[in-house]
Amino acid sequence: MNRYPRDLRGYGATPPDPQWPGGARIAVQFVVNYEEGGENNVLHGDAASEAFLSEIIGAAPWPGQRHWNMESNYDYGARAGFWRLHRLFGEAAIKPTVYGVATALARSPEQVAAMIDADWEIASHGLKWVEHKDMPEDAERATIAEAIRLHTEVTGTSPEGWYTGRCSMNTVRLVAETGQMAYVSDTIDDDLPYWLRVGDREQLVIPYTMDANDMRFATAQGFNTGEQFFTYLKDSFDALYAEGLAGAPKMMSIGLHCRIVGRPGRVMALKRFIDYIQGHEGVWTPRRIDIARHWAEEHPRIARIEPHRWENDRFVREFGGIFEHSPWIADRAWHLELGPAHDSAVGIHNALARVFRSASREERLGVLTAHPDLAGKLAAAKRLTAESTSEQASAGLDALTDDERAAFTRLNDAYVAKHGFPFIIAVRDHDKQGILNAFTRRVDNDTDTEFSEACKQVERIAFLRLKEKLG
Repeated sequence: MNRYPRDLRGYGATPPDPQWPGGARIAVQFVVNYEEGGENNVLHGDAASEAFLSEIIGAAPWPGQRHWNMESNYDYGARAGFWRLHRLFGEAAIKPTVYGVATALARSPEQVAAMIDADWEIASHGLKWVEHKDMPEDAERATIAEAIRLHTEVTGTSPEGWYTGRCSMNTVRLVAETGQMAYVSDTIDDDLPYWLRVGDREQLVIPYTMDANDMRFATAQGFNTGEQFFTYLKDSFDALYAEGLAGAPKMMSIGLHCRIVGRPGRVMALKRFIDYIQGHEGVWTPRRIDIARHWAEEHPRIARIEPHRWENDRFVREFGGIFEHSPWIADRAWHLELGPAHDSAVGIHNALARVFRSASREERLGVLTAHPDLAGKLAAAKRLTAESTSEQASAGLDALTDDERAAFTRLNDAYVAKHGFPFIIAVRDHDKQGILNAFTRRVDNDTDTEFSEACKQVERIAFLRLKEKLG
């Protein structure tokens, strides 16, 4: 099976209404990343010092050495930045979610106590603030287990949410396999939560953000001033709030770091943004776990068919009749590169139509000639396929007057004699008179024009059949 694992479809053009509590137009969710004391450091058994997300320009790892300035930068987040954010959120009566690195939490008992006293959610940010991309799968699985164990030991409760950040391609699957997380956030692919099938488990995913994130103060392309940060957050909020007013509420994630936005020159931008959103009606500022619980209650996982996962025989059995008497189209479509984006009427139709369009003229002619005459002998003998019977009945072709039946017979005979294949039209798009009008008009066209039009109509019929079948 040639299968593409990425889901490029998502919710498509019609995302669900999240039905946020109180009819809120937007959920604005703040994350405080607590990484201080969990970063790369030879003190922690790592090979080199940290080099990621700091004030140090051009920072590079120092193999085998402690990096005093780097450590001091991270220390600031724990010693000063955290408390500045703690006061700010307390004054605003907002409870954020903490992404807590387990080893960092273990080295910061007073900060952990303050988080718990303020009823902040403490989600897991992994065991250490290090890269996972090169970890062997077994090693990462063990690291995840140790992170959960230590987190529970330090905070008194098991984490219900997870975000690694510096993750591998295996991370989401491995975390989901623990069966312990109400949500995982190692994605940045949507503005709403969604359910992800991981093996036999349905895992809720609450996407995170890399753009509305103070980390951009520490990157080459990023924010230089607090005003730039505020403006970007405000513009993001305004766009999503407008969508909420228009009937499509969303979620806005904001990523914060104690050592970055906790600096005096930046924290006022965060305060201005909080003041700004609190001046709007219908703004919900939950913890991430609150979103997870709400979503699980209001939008529980509904089983969806996943044709891209089916074996060939089932795929052909289900879709072999979509193009009239032409199961070979479904068979060839199964061999295409299919993925989650094909698990819909539009997606399956695209795959089937690709096969039909790339087939030889003789093969496409075979599909055309497989179609019955409209209101013809097969219909009278009740020998149409179930699909054709339903379609012709929908336009009233099963209840013709004698004159109408004579007209269809005359046109059918003339059309086939001239073009060599039956007159084809998506009857569900027309009423009886509209079909007769099109029949009368098209019978005089040249055969190449009619061949092209008939192929388009065959594709349209297939799409309507798939919509009826799949919704």
